[in-house]
Amino acid sequence: MKPIAFPLFVAMLLAGCGERVIQPPPLAVAHAPDTAELGAGPAARALGAGPAWLACGPRVSIEEVLQRINAARAAGLRCGRHAMGPAAPLKWDPSLYSAAEGHSLDMARRNYFEHRTPEGADVASRASAVQYRWKTVGENIAAGVRSLPEAMQSWLESPGHCENIMNPQFQDVALACVAQPGTEWGTYWTMVLGRK
Repeated sequence: MKPIAFPLFVAMLLAGCGERVIQPPPLAVAHAPDTAELGAGPAARALGAGPAWLACGPRVSIEEVLQRINAARAAGLRCGRHAMGPAAPLKWDPSLYSAAEGHSLDMARRNYFEHRTPEGADVASRASAVQYRWKTVGENIAAGVRSLPEAMQSWLESPGHCENIMNPQFQDVALACVAQPGTEWGTYWTMVLGRK
């Protein structure tokens, strides 16, 4: 069993020129997934245009992803010490999906788990690269998680990740997961949130 990673649950806020990037520290779970339960590896597309699926764990539709995220936003939650009131629902954005999928693929292929790539690219540069004209952008990542419900629970129990999901400034979202057997964590999840 892998040691549990205990990230500091403090969201990083980078400000500049009126644009904001929000990235809590990476969130890893203690177990690596049973690869027999995983979907296709990084060669397969996860959530994308049309009826598509996560590439990790049981198949999940875009509608289910939005339902889970927007149910939390509608209810309002306590994220650590901060009470977060209800927030408007998020809508799926194909450009943010491209950014999320690209980062999950990269982490899986190169076996790392960070917001920044080894070359230093972050969520802001990934969102800009897919022509998402953002004013605010945020990212949650997780690794070793077996399913969408487990990923959502992990994020909602982590104050910084929860605050990203509940942030009323965000209007758009996308989520991707890539499974890569033989890597340190096995599954690599990326959620990108944004506002134009």
